[in-house]
Amino acid sequence: MPESPPRLPDWVRKPGRRPGAVHALKRGLRSLNLHTVCETARCPNLDECFARGATTFLILGDLCTRQCGFCAAPKTRPREAPPAPDPREPAAVARMAARLELRYVVVTSVTRDDLEDGGAAHFAATARELRQALPEARIELLTPDFSGDAPALAQVLGAAPDVFAHNLETVPRLYRQVRPQARYQRSLEVLTLAARHSRGILIKSGLMAGLGEEPHEIEQTLRDLREAGVDIVTIGQYLQPSRRHLPVADFVPPWQFEAWREFGQALGFRAVLSGPLVRSSYLAEAAWGMAAGGRAC
Repeated sequence: MPESPPRLPDWVRKPGRRPGAVHALKRGLRSLNLHTVCETARCPNLDECFARGATTFLILGDLCTRQCGFCAAPKTRPREAPPAPDPREPAAVARMAARLELRYVVVTSVTRDDLEDGGAAHFAATARELRQALPEARIELLTPDFSGDAPALAQVLGAAPDVFAHNLETVPRLYRQVRPQARYQRSLEVLTLAARHSRGILIKSGLMAGLGEEPHEIEQTLRDLREAGVDIVTIGQYLQPSRRHLPVADFVPPWQFEAWREFGQALGFRAVLSGPLVRSSYLAEAAWGMAAGGRAC
């Protein structure tokens, strides 16, 4: 039987829940048949964000075609033919974002290796619907690697999001264990290509700590990201979603996250969010504001 998850230290515990606001937002999402990564990934910040009407939309369904050991999304395989993307979903996302009066909208997805373009056209359609419904809002698109397909990436960048994001997630030594169907260099190349052809779009990536990496490996990965042209980086503590997922190797103390933040600032990132409960989409509007203003955070 898998071992029980270790007891959480105080610095990764969140205050009491606010079920009323959470349930109200969930009802609205379900009425439009929408998913969120907040729920699918079992984010520890869900109650806080839902209580203030913030969420990260998950498009292309909720079945992922990759078998990453850290991710709580339900898994399938490309040959098992997950359901086709819902053509009504982009408009539904825009409708819900308008209902919430969002000033900053984050859209991500499961990985769909079964689709010819990896779902890039669906991302672009969602961004266009959001622009029409909320012309003043900022849009962040957090995408998979599209198997390194440059035309697919170009479709997403062509929709002109304010932020293009793709997460490295972990250090190269751990990729085979953590992201067995992904490639570290391929993800770096996606970020590099996006930075070269972004036409003013901010480039963002995120890392998890506590999977067995060494501090110097995080530092080298930050160097790689900066060299690739990334503007915003997030670093947070990995938390095991269930006993079926990769165990937590260690709980990184807050001082180490602060050291990484300072290290990232020294490298020249325009914004660095680093802390135990930081997630790639958590406080995304604040990170964008600091990066757009040229101040590290």
